[in-house]
Amino acid sequence: MESEKRATIMITNDDGIDAAGLRALVNVLVSTNLYNIQVCAPDSEKSAVSHSITWLRPVCAKKVEIHGTTAAYAISGTPADCTSLGISNSLFPTIADLVVSGINMGSNCGYHIVYSGTVAGAREAFLNHIPSISISYDWVKGKSSVHDFTLAAQACLPIISALLVEIKNHRYSHNCFLNVDVPTNVANNKGYKLTKQGKSIVKMGWKQVTSEAEGRKMSSDMTNATNTASPAEFDISSVLPESLLFAREVRPGGAKLDHDDSDDYKSLQEGYITVTPLAAISHAEIECQNYFKDWLPSVSEPPSSSAL
Repeated sequence: MESEKRATIMITNDDGIDAAGLRALVNVLVSTNLYNIQVCAPDSEKSAVSHSITWLRPVCAKKVEIHGTTAAYAISGTPADCTSLGISNSLFPTIADLVVSGINMGSNCGYHIVYSGTVAGAREAFLNHIPSISISYDWVKGKSSVHDFTLAAQACLPIISALLVEIKNHRYSHNCFLNVDVPTNVANNKGYKLTKQGKSIVKMGWKQVTSEAEGRKMSSDMTNATNTASPAEFDISSVLPESLLFAREVRPGGAKLDHDDSDDYKSLQEGYITVTPLAAISHAEIECQNYFKDWLPSVSEPPSSSAL
């Protein structure tokens, strides 16, 4: 009966149910022994699909075993599909008190929030009046390791816990949801900082290619080209001889920094864990900024590097 008194958290993401970020988040939350954990996540990577939904065909929900969860399902749809199904009362016997989307491999700041499937997973809950938060880790190849996802989850645990207290006491603001980004050097982060969505964006373009091998798969953070796409992701045999092939590529210049001190990307690069309220309409965003300005200082600081 103790589990019935616990808050329920549903976890989703866009990197897929087997992604290291999601598994680290689950493990950290389960280890607290405080929450009932549900998982409803894509069965494969769905990065940068934004808020797209599956409409023309059914989605498949396959039950999977994830230690410590009350139930976990791999869904053949988008992150928005996963959240929608997970909070519909069709899949789980109870509706979650809080939806957490992440932890994404790569930051989600500025205009990239528009493309993000991770943020969409949280936004879908918000649109259905369920409190939610999206979490992303600023993964940098050559600097980051899989263990950093665990550190990121531990660093965000005070935020998740504090949100659940607000929800339980009926003080939570339902005018927005939170987007949290954790810096690359998470062990030496500068603490939490309330920020606003900035205007940073990585320049992207297109190049014509002659074969699938030339097209390089964009990584989750949309800033780096990585390994080539697998045949399962794209069937080159389906392309007609007269068709042209184009692949996305990152253009020189990098992300543009905003000079505003409250800019999310700028603050993330300075080493802060950025906490950005996102709302559907501008006046609600102002209200949320004021609400979280008073709330965030009351949240326990993230664990120190020695504690991590």
